[in-house]
Amino acid sequence: MAFGFFSAVYDDQGTMDDGTWKFCGLDRMQRLYAFGACFVVGMFISILSTLFLLSANVPGFAILYSIGNLLSIMSLTFIVGIPKLIKTMFAPVRFWATTVYLVLLVLTLVLSIWLKIFVLSLVMVIIQFCAMVWYAASYIPYGRELIRRFFGSCITSI
Repeated sequence: MAFGFFSAVYDDQGTMDDGTWKFCGLDRMQRLYAFGACFVVGMFISILSTLFLLSANVPGFAILYSIGNLLSIMSLTFIVGIPKLIKTMFAPVRFWATTVYLVLLVLTLVLSIWLKIFVLSLVMVIIQFCAMVWYAASYIPYGRELIRRFFGSCITSI
């Protein structure tokens, strides 16, 4: 099967990289704790951003939501290391998912902060979330295939 946006081929699965974080003096368990803390803080910030949404503060919502998502993704650096994370993010199997996600993140911020288009900002956040799920599913063996089958069965049952 060919690599690409809809590919189910995974030959670049990340494993814990001991070399990248040795200069910080972090051992494996400390990196796992740091990953967990960074991921939880990122998710908390993303969830907290909904308070700004409820108060109709679109720029605040977009900024916090995007920062939360970035923290969650960057938490992976504690597990695989910075160079390997960048390499795996832009591997052929994830290239388009990563590119779409990053472009949508920037578009969300532009639409919310500078253009202040509320409805389009919400649409971008929803699509950004879907792109992040598709990106994350590429790290789970057959994750994208499960998503395709789930939505395929939902469409055929209508």
